Amino acid sequence: MKKLLNTVYVTTEGAVLRKDGENIVAEIEGVERSRVPLHMLSAVVAFGAIHVSPPLMGALAAAGITLTFLDRNGRFQARLEGPISGNVLLRRAQYRVCDQPEEVVGSFLIGKIANQRAVLMRSLRDYGEDYLPEQRQALDHVCDRLAHILRRVERADDTLERLRGSEGEAANLYFSVFDHLIRSPDEAMRWQGRSRRPPLDPVNALLSFLYTLLTHDCRSALESVGLDPAAGFLHRDRPGRPSLALDLMEELRPVLADRLALSLINRRQLRAGDFEFRESGAVLMSDEARKTVLTAWQDRKREERQHPFLGEKAPLGLVPYLQAQMLARHLRGDLDAYPPWFWK
Repeated sequence: MKKLLNTVYVTTEGAVLRKDGENIVAEIEGVERSRVPLHMLSAVVAFGAIHVSPPLMGALAAAGITLTFLDRNGRFQARLEGPISGNVLLRRAQYRVCDQPEEVVGSFLIGKIANQRAVLMRSLRDYGEDYLPEQRQALDHVCDRLAHILRRVERADDTLERLRGSEGEAANLYFSVFDHLIRSPDEAMRWQGRSRRPPLDPVNALLSFLYTLLTHDCRSALESVGLDPAAGFLHRDRPGRPSLALDLMEELRPVLADRLALSLINRRQLRAGDFEFRESGAVLMSDEARKTVLTAWQDRKREERQHPFLGEKAPLGLVPYLQAQMLARHLRGDLDAYPPWFWK
């Protein structure tokens, strides 16, 4: 079993990261604030204006530790990595499947839709008595519709475009009742629908930030097993887009991202005051809110769950790596099909 290593998130703009022996050292205004051994790390993620010394960049690349630069709101800017692992035969198999990806896409969607439905049903079990009759009826209806779409996808006779249509239909249904899952007293924390680039409300700002973190982990997982994160099956190819990483995260984000966002809001760890409302309509997270989310994200990744296919417990943070391994095994012909990850 792969060991779950740490990811260092640097959020204080103006911080300096440097190498000292076999350690990464973080300094703010010349004062050392943190020191972490390199062998304990899998990645470093820097938000905003962070200075990274050239010797540290070289050490990270040599150790296989990725360095990712995001702007202060979490949008991707650049990524530094050492030699890419993998073999040409696996990538050739991946590119061949890209021409007829319906089987793999169906597996991704089965995992995604099943997990979306599980999130809604968990809310019904936990808070069913608190819902108004019309809210419960709406949630029941969407769960039934998702089950119907799931059966349609499982028949495995759809074209790629029809599968994409089923994915879009399921997403619209799921997010149409997402506001019912939010139990915050703040009116500004209500869900009005999905928006991005820029997010137009606090919930969308939170989800977009979490999706960025999950995409980073999925990309790293794919590269670790030798797959090309840019050549996807469900998401169309686009220069600069890690399409396969976006594919892999689809089945994981209802549980790893959406559930975490709901927990942070419903436990009132994040309130409306933790977000900045711009005149342009964009909504951004404050620095303290980002730190709260990153701490919760790291804690969430340490939680263990039974893997439905492997039959053993693993930290949630390893799930992207396990799924990437099984995708590679399927593309090599070692598995008849790609087994989705189901939340139970």
